[in-house]
Amino acid sequence: MNAVTFRTATRDDVEAVVRLLASDSISTGRDAWTEELADGYHAAFDRMSAQGGNRVLVVELDGRIVGCLQLTLIQGLSRRGVPRAQVEMVRVDEALRGRGIGSALLRHAMDEARAEGATMMQLTTQVVRADAQRFYKRLGFAATHVGMKVALDAPGAAS
Repeated sequence: MNAVTFRTATRDDVEAVVRLLASDSISTGRDAWTEELADGYHAAFDRMSAQGGNRVLVVELDGRIVGCLQLTLIQGLSRRGVPRAQVEMVRVDEALRGRGIGSALLRHAMDEARAEGATMMQLTTQVVRADAQRFYKRLGFAATHVGMKVALDAPGAAS
């Protein structure tokens, strides 16, 4: 396999990232790229970029985006005021899984988070994603907390 490269996504990468998100069987229906939705995705990317400490990292192979994740540095008072890193929307092109791309991407994100002073990285993964849970455990993540969610668009409905 050729070498992969990592970089922070630009606005021009939004379509490729959303297509990766939408290709996941669990996310199907939740995410999709269409011209009608493009403005909303671009606006969300612009808000993330303006926020600071919140970015999408992409991994490229032969000039094509084949993986992504969102890395957010969360400032807080707990843990002596040291930031923590939150990782979301980890995806690797399904045809390329098992080649170390996801591990390399997560390690790259860990390095970036450390460089910005974070001393801990956290993520959640859906209960039904047994393969993902094994993957994260191999990278040193531990199931130390119970995650809970509530949908704010429908009172009492979790997503």
